[in-house]
Parts: sequence; structure tokens; C-alpha cells
Amino acid sequence: MSTQYSVAGSVAIIRLDNPPVNGLGLSTRQGILRDLTRALDAPEVESIVLTGNGKFFSAGADISEFGTSKSSTEPSLRTVIEALEDSTKPVVAALEGTCFGGGLELALGAHYRVAAKSAKVGLPEVKLGLVPGAGGTQRLPRVLKVRTAADMITGGSPRTAGALAAEPGQRLFDRVVDSDTVIAAMQFADETVPSGKRPRIRDLEVAGSEDLGALRAQLTKRSRGFAAPLVALDLVEKARSVSFAEGLDAEHTAFLQLVGGDQSAALRHAFFAERTARKIPGLAADTAARPVQKVAVVGAGTMGGGIAMNFLNAGIPVTVLETAQEPLDRGLATIRRNYQAQVDKGKLTPEAMETRMGLLRPTVDYADLADCDLAIEAVFEDMDVKRAVFTNLDQVLKPGAILASNTSTLDVDTIAEFTSRPADVVGMHFFSPANVMTLLEIVRADKTADEVLATASDVGQRIGKVTVVSGVCDGFIGNRMLARYRRAANVLLEAGASPEQIDSAIEGFGYAMGPFRVGDLAGGDIGWAIRKRRYAENPDMPRDEISDRLCEMGRFGQKAGAGWYDYEPGRRNAIPSPVVAEVLEAYHREKGTRRQEFSPEEIVQRLVFALVDEGARILDEGIALRASDIDVVYLAGYGFPRHRGGPMFYADTVGLATVEDALRTFDAGIEPAPLLTRLAKEGKTFN
Repeated sequence: MSTQYSVAGSVAIIRLDNPPVNGLGLSTRQGILRDLTRALDAPEVESIVLTGNGKFFSAGADISEFGTSKSSTEPSLRTVIEALEDSTKPVVAALEGTCFGGGLELALGAHYRVAAKSAKVGLPEVKLGLVPGAGGTQRLPRVLKVRTAADMITGGSPRTAGALAAEPGQRLFDRVVDSDTVIAAMQFADETVPSGKRPRIRDLEVAGSEDLGALRAQLTKRSRGFAAPLVALDLVEKARSVSFAEGLDAEHTAFLQLVGGDQSAALRHAFFAERTARKIPGLAADTAARPVQKVAVVGAGTMGGGIAMNFLNAGIPVTVLETAQEPLDRGLATIRRNYQAQVDKGKLTPEAMETRMGLLRPTVDYADLADCDLAIEAVFEDMDVKRAVFTNLDQVLKPGAILASNTSTLDVDTIAEFTSRPADVVGMHFFSPANVMTLLEIVRADKTADEVLATASDVGQRIGKVTVVSGVCDGFIGNRMLARYRRAANVLLEAGASPEQIDSAIEGFGYAMGPFRVGDLAGGDIGWAIRKRRYAENPDMPRDEISDRLCEMGRFGQKAGAGWYDYEPGRRNAIPSPVVAEVLEAYHREKGTRRQEFSPEEIVQRLVFALVDEGARILDEGIALRASDIDVVYLAGYGFPRHRGGPMFYADTVGLATVEDALRTFDAGIEPAPLLTRLAKEGKTFN
């Protein structure tokens, strides 16, 4: 059963019961209509309360039904909402917990709404490349200020009922309470019966004439080719310029167009891929995670401080260790400064900042880590440095404690052997800035115990990270692919393209920043150190001559005021550099390069298809568990445009045969990944 029906006095209670989030799939829609009919047919029932299970009123539509026969089978959500509106007995929606998407649209179809002050309501459909499809764009502007409704619909971010109830002129909630919402709704229903009123939101006029031009300009700049937000804004504007019926039809048409389009398919893929990534094949469902109540972070630099903040934000005490007092004090000052910036922006209260700082214990003595359940090293990317850290950790940490490395490229199997307990060693690769970026690569070494892997995954989710498991190789999933992406960019550079041409093309594809702007932001010295290590390990490895020349000149990026671009003091605007142009000219003269012209489309293909080819190799080697995991890594950690679904999904949409043919053209003499070739020949896809 997807709903539960009961009667208390003269009030019928229809409770949504479709775990885990009360999705409005076909069986739930059928259950609501069935119970509504039952209540209308019962003489003793005078009013109806529609509610959820406390934690969820409803998180909205069942996304897995999109594109299937169930999505078009009656009763549709629109049909259910119209039945509520036309009910001859008052219907009160009692909202607690989460009320998103179709759940909010369902509540908007009730005659009245009683909400818990803490209830979260929202229309997040744009995050799936969609617009509300059951009247949300037409009803919400009739009960909230138009700008508020437009912000919620085009941005997809939730609001609390308490915050919305405080807005002047709101008509969304009839009562907001701190008490039991169902009881409050039943009392409200009893009060409304004598009045006989059954107001419908669809019959209200849109109040106010706020100009949405500024929001349109903002969305145009921010969307970067993402269609749904601007379509949603058009529909909100229709709500005040056409009849409700016309607006509803326009919304339905827009929804159908978007749900059948590539962007929504990509965003839905990303939605499910992130959830699938949490599931680790071969790990028994009953594998128990070890308790993690205290964490140690070794290294108080930029990365270490950011890692520590993740745990402090989650209320987990952190001991930060440095080699000396001066770098320790500097690291603590940076953490406090980062928190103060959040306070200054109103994102954090001063009290919350002090609570978090109070969980932080600084030390220069490894012995102070003895009671920690998890230790994460975040020191310089050098194997000898890692050896010293893990040898010390092995000596002081209690039995059962987990030793994690934040290495981005080094061999975790080798690191594990620095200890007497390799089963307790795992990679936990955070991305910079670690307190902001959501991706966490969990690197399973050859001897990592199952419960250690489960604990790392559990901890990642506790601190709000998107977790993906990787096997051991140089660079793991993300950085190994990034090296291939950068190499493709360098090939273009060496063939005659400029950094700004390459960056502009990939930014037009949807990346926030191109490879050379990213390189300047990260710091050229970091990549230079990695390259020098690899040159030493493999003398035959091709040199990145142009990058090396810039680094030899001290052009390390933004922090140096010069990199691939020039930067004015105190500003981050990338200015094409005449110095870099001269370095390129000199390189081309030395090499006798016949400079080529590249279209933006070819630049994009060369960069993205290089990612795909390396991703196929990683998948074939078992470094990544699933193609969708690779997509998650690139969406959450590397700025791949979300509305394109990730590199592997994008390749599926383009066609793997097309990708293979292009790679053979770009890299004559280099065979595409065997898996890519095989799937292309068989007409299959990665996902």
C-alpha cells in the first residue's frame, strides 16, 4: 500500500506511505485518489487531511518512472491535484519534513495548508533539467511574491515554511506551527467546515508586478547553456499574463519538451549516478563501519586545514598536527579566517564559529593522536615524506584506527607497506579547496579491509561528500584522466592554438574554467613538481616543454601574478599575456611548427574525447567500478558541465563510434582504448 487511510472523528486522514521519500509514483497517485473517493463517500467524514510520514510529506515524482509507461498512465499528478481542488469536502495538507517538487504541487492543490515551521518546501525540478509539470509554475506565484516564487522555481533551492510565512503577503500557508502538524491540521479542518469555503489557488490572481528583468539577466549569465531555468522564468511570467488554463498548458508542453531532451537525460543520469556510487560491489551489505568520533589531520596547510573544516562542520573533534609551532599557528589562523569570512557573509553565526573552533586541538606531538579513530595525512606529495608520517602514525595510533592518505597521485599500496597494519590503510583524496569541493575519491589499496572501506565511505557521507571508490594507479580516476585532458590541451597549444582560444572553447561547452585558467588557479608549481617526479621515474616520458619553460620563469599562476595569463595585483581576471605569446612564438620557431587553426568544436572534441578514452582504459582495468562513477568524479570534482552528464555519458549520447573515429583522426597511430573500440563495434554504450 502506498497510502494509509484512517478516520478520527469527522476528519479522514490520508497518509502517504511510499518509503523512503514518499515518491509520487503510479501506485501512490492511485492510492490518493482511492482514499479521496472513500472519504467523499463516507457520510461521517466532513473534512480531509493529507499528510506524509513526518520526515517526508513527499520528495516529489518518482524519477525512475520518467520515460516509462507509468509516467503517462492515469491518474497523472495533474489529475490527482484537480481531484483535490474539486473535492466537495475541505482538504488540508499537513506538511512536515520535506515537501519538494510534485509533493509541493500536490499540497498546492489542497484547499488549505498547515505546515511545521521547520518544514522544507521547494520546486527543485530545474536541477534535473526540468520545470514543474503539475502546475507549480502557475500556482506558486499566486500565493507568494512573484520574485520569491521565481527564485524558488528557477533556482530550485528549498525554503523553510517559517521563513516563507514571515514574508509579507504570502498566501501559501494558512497556519505555521511548532506543534504536531497533523493534529493542528485536524483542528484547522474542524474550524473550516462551518464556513463551507473551499478556496482554490488556481482561482487567485497573481499579486504584484515585480520586474523580473534582473533575475533574467542573472540566469542568462549563470546558466551557461542550461535551458531549464530560463524556461521556468518564462512560465512564471506567463502566470501573470495569461489565464491559469493557458499557463498550465504551456507548462505541460515545456515539461514534455525538456523531459525528452538531452539535458534532462544527462541530469537524471547524474542524479542516479551519485546514488549508485555509494554502493560498493563485493562489499557485504552487513559490513559494519568502524566508529569514528575523533579525527586527526596531519598537516595544517591549505589542504589539511580544509580537510579539518569538513569534520569540524559535522561536529567531529579534530586534532591537527604540524612539524613546528609556526606553521601550526599559521594553519589555525587560516581556518579561523575562513570561518570569519562565512560569518561576515551571514552564512555562519559567531557562536557557531566558536563552537567549531572549540572542537579543534592543535599539536606538534604525534603522541596526541593516540585516541583518534581516523588519521588523514595531508602533507607534501613526496613518498619519503609520506613514509615518515605513516611510520609515526603506525607507532602511536590505537589498534583499529584507520590511517588514510590524501595523496592525489602516489601509490597507496606502497604507503600501506610503511605500516605494520596495511589492512587499516586507505586513500581519502579530497579536492581543493577541501572544505568546498564535494568530491571524495576513496582509494582501495590491495590490502584495505572491507570495514575500512565501508568506514571511509560512511565518513565521507557524514561530512557531506560525494564518494567514489577507485583502485590504485597513478592519479587514480580523476587526476589520471586530467593528465590526458591536459596533454590534449598541450597538443593543441603545440600545434598553434593559444591558451585563451582553448579555454574559451571548453568554457563555451559548459566548463566554468578552461585548462589553462585552472592551471593558474591551482598553481603551476604543483604540476611542475609532479612532472619532475615522473620525468625522473621515466626518462623517456615526453616533456611538457612549454609549461616547464613558464615554470622556470617563475610564472606559477595567480599567486605569482603571472602564469598562462597575466594578473593585476589583487585581481583574478585572466589577461592574455604577451610574454606567453612570445614563449609560444619562440617554441614554434624552434620546432618549425606549421601552426594550425582549430574550431571551437574541434577543440572541445579533442579535450573531452581524450577524457573518454582514458576513462575507458580506467574502466577496463577495473580502477573504476562503473562508467557512471567516472561521470560522478568529473561532475563533482573537475567542473564537467552537469547538464552534459559526465564524459562517459556524453560519449554515449554522441555515439561511441563517433568518438572512436575522432580519436583516430586526432591521434594518428595511437589506438583508442580497447573497451571503447569493442563497444563501438557492438553498438553499445558505457552506461
